[in-house]
Amino acid sequence: MEAGGSGDIAAWADLFELEPPEEQQGKKKGLFGRLFTNLSTPRQAISPQIAGIFEGKLVDEDTWEELEEALIAADCGMDATLRVVDHLRKEMAEGRVTGGPTLVTALQKQIAEVTMPTAPKIPLGHEPTVIMVVGVNGSGKTTTVGKLAHRLSDLGQSVVVGAADTFRAAAIDQLSVWTERAGAQLVSQAPGADPGAVAFDAVAAAKSREADVVLIDTAGRLQTQHNLMEELAKVSAVVGKACDGAPHTTLLVLDATTGQNGISQARLFGEVVDLSGVVLTKLDGAARGGVAVAIGQELGLPIQIVGTGETLEDLQPFDPEAYAEAIFSLDASG
Repeated sequence: MEAGGSGDIAAWADLFELEPPEEQQGKKKGLFGRLFTNLSTPRQAISPQIAGIFEGKLVDEDTWEELEEALIAADCGMDATLRVVDHLRKEMAEGRVTGGPTLVTALQKQIAEVTMPTAPKIPLGHEPTVIMVVGVNGSGKTTTVGKLAHRLSDLGQSVVVGAADTFRAAAIDQLSVWTERAGAQLVSQAPGADPGAVAFDAVAAAKSREADVVLIDTAGRLQTQHNLMEELAKVSAVVGKACDGAPHTTLLVLDATTGQNGISQARLFGEVVDLSGVVLTKLDGAARGGVAVAIGQELGLPIQIVGTGETLEDLQPFDPEAYAEAIFSLDASG
């Protein structure tokens, strides 16, 4: 079984508002080191532009235009870009920054603020807490569910996983492997079964077994297909009948490499279910990587978890400061 680093469990405990194991208390650490290494692809696309804009130059109107172009090219989105640049203009006009490295530091701080609009917590404590995970095919949704089961088990939570993506036998097989590794319990039916029935059975099983958390994997609905989105709404409603207030958290898994298309996906999913936050996967492979900024600005949703690789350790609670420093840097190395 894979194990996290010394500060990983403490960071996950903070995300879920749990007490970390005694040996992990006081060990929470930032993600800068891992993010800086894993996000070399988007950093190498963005950092040379940032360096070229700020290093050894007086800041003038051309500088701001170049910065706007760089941020838009990085997939930050128009709204977020204008907000960030307007803030930096004000900071400079009022003498709080002077240019060069101080302006880059101010840029990173503002990027972090825009990226995280609300506190990134996933509170537990219901009996059981039901977390539904949604997203399109190929976003990394099923793997994310499996890794979350693993992390929650590491934190001493008893976990039931509902394999409600019944359209893909491979999804059920994946979850079977992950739940066995995590010591969690899998509730599934034959491929093609009614997803709502699977979700209902998972919650009922969690209640009877007095489990702490239910993770429900849903089918990878193509957001343009109305009937599939309606079915997702049905699954959410069925879960609510099985447990009052459920789903207590609904996480949308987005593939960072899709760029601005991810914003469109999020809006459409948000019309069907009440989204709590975002899991942003494959950020290490994003050619630009600024989509996290656009998500925060345009959707007002917190990015709660980020994936920057294939291993268990590469799925981490999101740290906006570490993200901003890792991508919007003067150093393109790594």
